[in-house]
Amino acid sequence: MRLFWAPQTRSTRAIWMLEEAGIKYEMELVDIRSPDRKNSEDFLRASPMGKVPAIVDGDVAMSESAAICIYVADRYAAGQLAPAIDAASRGKYLYWTIYTPAVVEPAMSEKFSKTEPNRVRSGWGDFDSMIEIFDEGLEGKEWILGDQFTAADVMLGSSAVFMRMFEMLPETKNIGDYADRCLARPAFQKANEVASG
Repeated sequence: MRLFWAPQTRSTRAIWMLEEAGIKYEMELVDIRSPDRKNSEDFLRASPMGKVPAIVDGDVAMSESAAICIYVADRYAAGQLAPAIDAASRGKYLYWTIYTPAVVEPAMSEKFSKTEPNRVRSGWGDFDSMIEIFDEGLEGKEWILGDQFTAADVMLGSSAVFMRMFEMLPETKNIGDYADRCLARPAFQKANEVASG
């Protein structure tokens, strides 16, 4: 497994996921901030848009953090970091795994750029509704699916921690404590250590 990454990016999610799954991996730094960088053929095969994170795992080459989390969980930790394909909880797991790129990130971007929200135009609703649904989803649970930590928590947990870091996380009933539980995970701590060099 080779991970293409850059510091201070969504790459930390992929590192966290690989650490949770206990996979050995190599890292290849991509200087995404350099306009003169020369992308390797393997990197472009995995990430045609030149975005990180991206992985090459044998014949598999892919990018996008949520897709990487789903792939790693299914291939290397099925039943541990992802419900089985035929499990009743699989639908909710997929919903919450995709919630970050489909709802959290667009709503955060809209809020950060001070764009006037339009719930009719925007499939993600708005920042306040995103927080409300996220918070309600955690009600009475340690992790988003209950007692079992999954790849969905890698995605959601990284978002909760990010919002807190940039002082975007409002006072909530559940998300703040959830972020604390994510921060306490050894794999999360290792990912931050690895990502910071």
